[in-house]
Amino acid sequence: MRDQDWLSQLIDRRGTHSTKWEKYKDRDILPFWVADMDYETPAFILDAVKERLCHPILGYSEDPESLTEALRTWLLKSYDWSIKSEWVVWLPGVVSGLNVACRMIDSDKRVMVPTPSYHPFLELAKNSHKQEIRVPLKLVEDRWEMDFSLMREHIDQTGVLAISNPQNPTGRAYTEGELRNLSSILLEKDLLILSDEIHCPLIIDETKNHIPLAKLDASLLSRTITFYGATKAYNMPGLGCAAAVIPDDSVRERFQKASSGLLPSIGPLNYAATEAALRDTSSWIDTLNRRLRQNYEDLKQVTGDRITNVEATYLAWIYVGDLKQRDPKEYFEQYGLGLSWGEQFGDPDYVRFNFAAPRETLNEGLQRLKQALQDI
Repeated sequence: MRDQDWLSQLIDRRGTHSTKWEKYKDRDILPFWVADMDYETPAFILDAVKERLCHPILGYSEDPESLTEALRTWLLKSYDWSIKSEWVVWLPGVVSGLNVACRMIDSDKRVMVPTPSYHPFLELAKNSHKQEIRVPLKLVEDRWEMDFSLMREHIDQTGVLAISNPQNPTGRAYTEGELRNLSSILLEKDLLILSDEIHCPLIIDETKNHIPLAKLDASLLSRTITFYGATKAYNMPGLGCAAAVIPDDSVRERFQKASSGLLPSIGPLNYAATEAALRDTSSWIDTLNRRLRQNYEDLKQVTGDRITNVEATYLAWIYVGDLKQRDPKEYFEQYGLGLSWGEQFGDPDYVRFNFAAPRETLNEGLQRLKQALQDI
């Protein structure tokens, strides 16, 4: 298949129990909601899974040393961050790791989450029987920024701060200056910092780049847990596997103790797929990002100033506060669009649109979106 063909190919996912498509089964609604691309998983990943299937037993599996080495090589090559093998803890997914980490803090401490935020972040406090404190992001000149002043006001009550970088759902790729400002606040207090960096290969704005938070300051290493996974960028969320990079021995020991008995093991096919992604030397990510940039530009033509600038991820954050509907999601469903309502991310005035779709699907979705926005 030629380099670009997989980006245009329409793949019928009906009948595969796809979460994304089953939600609107037997309805003329195109799904642009969950963070799951409609592009085929790379052939080199499928080949790695097939190779593992040549062995007839799929039993409980230990994480391969080669997988950890692949992660170390990938982080060094991609972000000039040198980590040690013993820092790495393999998990069935980032969300489960975030929940385990929140169980580690004292019961009288709160979980701080900048909002809007990926909705599992807003369940972390409840799941760990802690109090939550939400710190709204500020919209400054068409980009969402952390409110450092508000963070300082609540920092004494906080035991853990959870962020996504790149930011989901706003699509920010935080700058070094922003991350240094954040770290200066955090270093004043004994906080645990959780940084979900699963979307880091997906850069829309070519003037931006991803910066691992923990890399910025050696003092941060003793209080950070950084999460990585290949499932988003390589479109294989059904093969859950993630890494928690935990440099501090004490923090890592507490994390492993807190996870005991809670997390399922990772399957051998998941390991094989993730290692293949980390060892990727093809043009797959570059080709994907070029198409996502085109898709984003087309989406902007329809949404105008309703959309805030997307620097990373394949997720757009679109203002619909003037809709004055009880449930904007239902409004867009009337136009054949399945979107994520911003209320679950902490802001009911927005919807999230996943623009990682083949051209034919996206074009039809944009026509429907244009009509829906005109009727507002």
